[in-house]
Amino acid sequence: MAPVTDKRLAELTDKLEHGIQELYAGGRYAEYLAAMSKFHHYSFGNALLILLQCPAASQVAGYGTWKKLGRHVKQYESGIKILAPCPYRKRVEQERKDPTTGQVLYGPDGKPLRETCYVSATYFKVATVFDISQTEGRELPRIGVSELAGEVADFSAIYARLAELSPLPVEQDRVPGSAKGYTSFTEGRIVLRPGMSQAQTIKTLVHEIAHAILHDPSQASGGEPRQRREKEVEAESVAYVVCQHFGLDTADYSFGYVAGWSRGRELAELKASLDRIHSAAGKIINAIQPPEKQMVQEYDPQEQTRRHSRKHTERHKK
Repeated sequence: MAPVTDKRLAELTDKLEHGIQELYAGGRYAEYLAAMSKFHHYSFGNALLILLQCPAASQVAGYGTWKKLGRHVKQYESGIKILAPCPYRKRVEQERKDPTTGQVLYGPDGKPLRETCYVSATYFKVATVFDISQTEGRELPRIGVSELAGEVADFSAIYARLAELSPLPVEQDRVPGSAKGYTSFTEGRIVLRPGMSQAQTIKTLVHEIAHAILHDPSQASGGEPRQRREKEVEAESVAYVVCQHFGLDTADYSFGYVAGWSRGRELAELKASLDRIHSAAGKIINAIQPPEKQMVQEYDPQEQTRRHSRKHTERHKK
């Protein structure tokens, strides 16, 4: 199957490009991260498309996934358009190479030998998902946070899962100055200030784990070294995404310096940073998330295609 040119696909991609630029220019970074916290299983691009089309969306899934969860899409609801990857294999002809040396092989006539093989490729098509507000049926499981008391439901289990995920051992010990925690690759540990509330402890731990995942100097690739401000922006953003996902109110975070840091950067740089934030946040959320709730963000494109076929048939029967 060859890639398909679709006018709607082009429009959606263009909307995505402009949306990322407006995200920073309009000071909507916090709003985007809130959306990312709800849709961590989707790419950062699809999370933004969901935000642009349905700002109030909280939990999104395909028609088939909602059905598995005991809910169904309400009549006359209009879905949210995203970009669904469609992998396929294509046949190509190329020069034959020696598997050991990698050198091109030649025939008796002095011309390169040719061979036919199949390679994997991906194209994207427009797909439809629905927010939970567009569905009705069985209630979904939740992880709750008591914001007033500063307590986190199932705190011990969540703390243990985060500590297990952390690339560095987690300890509670004296922290210099007013900081609530720190990550030290030299000491080989993450340190949290003891005596903090459950909510503050979880938020700080997520922030420090984000540093450990994203900013390990031994894993750094080539290019200019990352600035401390950039690292703090990414770690704070990951903490915001994860905490928002589980209902912990972190609205008092300051995002002003984020806008200042990002202004004037190229679109590719913004995308790269968002991708790092999205990847780390998704990894941490998945370490905490109960399996039955993870189903909510899954998308079933085959079921979506079958649903459209059924609707088309039903129209002709009427």
